[in-house]
Amino acid sequence: MSYKKWNWLQENWPNFTFNKDDLRELEYQFSEKSGLLLGVLRHINDNSKDDLLVDILSNEAVKTSEIEGEYLNRESVQSSIKKNLGLIADTRKVKPSEFGISEMMVDLYKNYNATLSHQQLFEWHKMITNGRHDLKNIGSYRTHVAPMQVVSGRIDRPKVHFEAPPSNQVSSEMEQFIDWFNAIHLKGNDLDFSPLVKAGIAHLYFVSIHPFEDGNGRIGRAIAEKSIALSLNRPTLIMLSSRIEEKRKDYYSLLESNNKSLEITDWLLYFGKTILEAQEITLKRIDFIIEKTKFFENHLSKLNERQLVVIKRLFKAGYTGFIGGLSADNYKKIAKTSPSTTTRDLNDLVKKKVLKKTGILKSSRYSLNI
Repeated sequence: MSYKKWNWLQENWPNFTFNKDDLRELEYQFSEKSGLLLGVLRHINDNSKDDLLVDILSNEAVKTSEIEGEYLNRESVQSSIKKNLGLIADTRKVKPSEFGISEMMVDLYKNYNATLSHQQLFEWHKMITNGRHDLKNIGSYRTHVAPMQVVSGRIDRPKVHFEAPPSNQVSSEMEQFIDWFNAIHLKGNDLDFSPLVKAGIAHLYFVSIHPFEDGNGRIGRAIAEKSIALSLNRPTLIMLSSRIEEKRKDYYSLLESNNKSLEITDWLLYFGKTILEAQEITLKRIDFIIEKTKFFENHLSKLNERQLVVIKRLFKAGYTGFIGGLSADNYKKIAKTSPSTTTRDLNDLVKKKVLKKTGILKSSRYSLNI
């Protein structure tokens, strides 16, 4: 047993405490942004909704894996997402890990309102460990005798950031967790558990048990998204893992500082703010898709084949655009054309107000005029 008094060793485990007054403003903003997201979604057509769904699910699949240090091919993941959604996809060969995480993200989206169960968690674990041969327990809780520890540093001098309950306690801990999760999401049984609180506690509670041999972070984030979806009574479609990955050190730091106490106000403040930021990113992506539809309605007939190839590439880069902006050299390479044709094409696009230009000469950069 560890010499540190981890949260699960404390007398009142798992009764987490927090100051709900500190969270009121975040909950208000969450409710406001949720309504705004729902309203904006109604303004995009079915094809654009499919594009948005594939974009968000594939991005979340890639980013939740990157948080754990696993880097996947985005195009392969998108292809898998499309196949799992029943959409038209290419026939590329996809690695088991890419197919597995895609399968879990689609299952989370389609079956968000299913009652949480051991079986659902086991299925998710099988999906995200697809192709693995180094684990003893796949699709079941861990059984190893050695302590389940989160460590870093040298092998001969490891730093223990957390030690989870021993394997022989996991089944009973998870039975209690699943009962708690389902109870707080029953209509009329919310008590003090507002949407951000439910999602934040669910994630911290689950990863504190650390029930699987591997994959706890990915499943824990999926549980948080399921919680939000249940609170809203619709799939979340927010960029939660994307936002967490951008500030990964903060995420791990807050998890570590909140695994020794049952008072978790600072964790819930961090997680709540992260959810709000994830909502904001989603809103920007939806706005971008709406502008993309308007853009092609207004400008498609004005573009030659070379210009169309480059414009599509710019839209593929997303609302953040090309890093540093589109240069003449970028245009020449993408369009596979000469410097003189590049100059004519770019001047024409600026004149037609398709692109905006900043800088002069070699410092000239171009961006979509949306």
